[in-house]
Amino acid sequence: MDTFTIRRESEADIPAIRDLTSRAFVGKPYSNQQESSIIESLRDADALTFSFMAVKGSSLVGHIAASPVTISNGAVNWLAIGPISVDPQRQGEGIGSQLMRRVLKELREINAGGAVAVGDPTFYQRFGLEHVADLVLPGVDKQYFLAMPLADSAMPSGEVSYHRAFCS
Repeated sequence: MDTFTIRRESEADIPAIRDLTSRAFVGKPYSNQQESSIIESLRDADALTFSFMAVKGSSLVGHIAASPVTISNGAVNWLAIGPISVDPQRQGEGIGSQLMRRVLKELREINAGGAVAVGDPTFYQRFGLEHVADLVLPGVDKQYFLAMPLADSAMPSGEVSYHRAFCS
């Protein structure tokens, strides 16, 4: 596997993130093809808790974002992981896995209560996220919605609300 560096995004990286994210979600059954707009709206609203890039040389090969969510039972400091994007020609090389490990490390360091994600269940389950019967994201097929507690000792129940950027 080629080596790459993971770093925080800078303003100069925004066009490359937009392009990569648009290409990464083409044909994915859990995608509405709005991921690049979501990231930009989160950025504009100052709601990106984390935005990390995987870079090989001068090329962007992956990106991951995290942003706050609310849960109807009052659980606090839970975050959504995603969108996570990998260059379609580089998928399967471990880039997404490295980005996930980095964001989970960062979430633990800030004492996040837990994390939720929408996407490929096979991918997210490798990192401990799971389907939770009593935790729902309205409008999303349950097979693609997963969660895991981090600092919280128990899994919350209730309805999850993502930032309004995900609704645009």
